[in-house]
Amino acid sequence: MTDPRVAQQEIIAEFTLLGDWMERYQYLIDMGRKLPALDARERVDENLLAGCQSRVWLIIEGDRDCLRIRANSDAAIVSGLIALLTRVYSGASAQQIVDCEPDFIPAIGLDAHLSPTRSNGLHAMLQAIRGAAQARLANGSDERCGHA
Repeated sequence: MTDPRVAQQEIIAEFTLLGDWMERYQYLIDMGRKLPALDARERVDENLLAGCQSRVWLIIEGDRDCLRIRANSDAAIVSGLIALLTRVYSGASAQQIVDCEPDFIPAIGLDAHLSPTRSNGLHAMLQAIRGAAQARLANGSDERCGHA
């Protein structure tokens, strides 16, 4: 099982080693390129996340013990943000997701260096992930959770 707090500390350590924000943006883009692709059947409107200027397909599966998060975007930096969020939260329990604030965002300076539209998209993704975790805790659902 993934521990979101450990994953966050690893991300903070990695970004600390990078120099300026051009290097950090390039690192985000590289992370996004490594995301596993979603199948064409998954890149449908039902899985599109509202609140993002870019197209973001988000799929959250699993139960309260382990949520698996898969996502893709048509934008390079947004794909990198997805890579960060899936690294922190995918494989964690619903309770861990609800309890673990995304402290890595201010710690690596993302909150200060993202455009308002990318920041809104990041927060929309976080809300969807945390909302799915809260729903699993409330009803123990193990159904597939697409977000539109």
